[in-house]
Amino acid sequence: MKPTTPGIHHVTAIAGDPQRNAEFYVETLGLRFVKRTVNHDDTGTYHFYFGDGEGTPGTNITFFPWTDSGRRGQFGAGQTRDTAYQIPPDSVEYWIDRLESAGVEVDQVERFGEPVLEFDDPDGIGLEFVASEQAFEADAQPWPESPVPAEYQARGFHSVTLAVPAFGPTASVLTDVLGFELEAEADGRRRYRPAGDGSEPGSSSGPGSIVDLVETDAGRGRMGVGTVHHVAFEAADLEEQERWREAFADHGQNVTEIIDRKYFRSIYSREPGGVLFEMATTEPGFTVDEDIDDLGSGLMLPEWLESERDRIEAQLPEFDPETVGAGAGAN
Repeated sequence: MKPTTPGIHHVTAIAGDPQRNAEFYVETLGLRFVKRTVNHDDTGTYHFYFGDGEGTPGTNITFFPWTDSGRRGQFGAGQTRDTAYQIPPDSVEYWIDRLESAGVEVDQVERFGEPVLEFDDPDGIGLEFVASEQAFEADAQPWPESPVPAEYQARGFHSVTLAVPAFGPTASVLTDVLGFELEAEADGRRRYRPAGDGSEPGSSSGPGSIVDLVETDAGRGRMGVGTVHHVAFEAADLEEQERWREAFADHGQNVTEIIDRKYFRSIYSREPGGVLFEMATTEPGFTVDEDIDDLGSGLMLPEWLESERDRIEAQLPEFDPETVGAGAGAN
């Protein structure tokens, strides 16, 4: 039996200045700073996680802030064009006012019958807020200290939009490996969700489960500041992770061994259209090294890097976590 996924676990992108990045996602978007650690593969770079009140899988956007001296990325084929959050349907006007007051340009469109707010973060990463009834079905937990009132807070991911050279090769991975099915097509966009009605574990067609594909004639994108590094989908546990490795390999995909990322266990495979996919387990989660009330309060390192803490802290870029969200009460 093939494994199935309920949808998106997290999205990881590359930012510029770490201070600007954290202030935007906490103070403007109202997300909680749930974890501050380092890129395990490049310990001179922070790894920030922003999510709901508990860092629930399916709510976390994460960043490697390369600073403003880092190489700029170039959008193109094989990249995530937009990352969409779901918001309650009656919060559209609130978010338009909030974003515009923060100097963010917002466009409002309709897509598959739902209002969508399109905007960019300070580094040019494409974001969307989708006013969806499914926001009420999400597992996202409100963050009481958010500058955004609980009734308007983003409730986890709605979807990702992947830009690919052609639909077919990427669609085959979505359908044949991940178990998605084509749900709708309009205006040059194809929408996929996990097959099933949600009655069985892993067969959810609910919130955070959508992948949209669009074709682009742009050349292959270049990774760097202002681009998304990878999209991660949920895997239940290590046993299922092994089945995911087999599923990717059986489809002819190169896939990594299981890698310990401290808060989850991961495998990676680059689909034929160029997008890097990750499968990430839901456990052990962010409370493995911090109490839930203290999430994001310290620089957390995995055990295998703890002996290098002094060296790591000395080479990290300037960042003051104490000023992020200071005095930003709900409004």
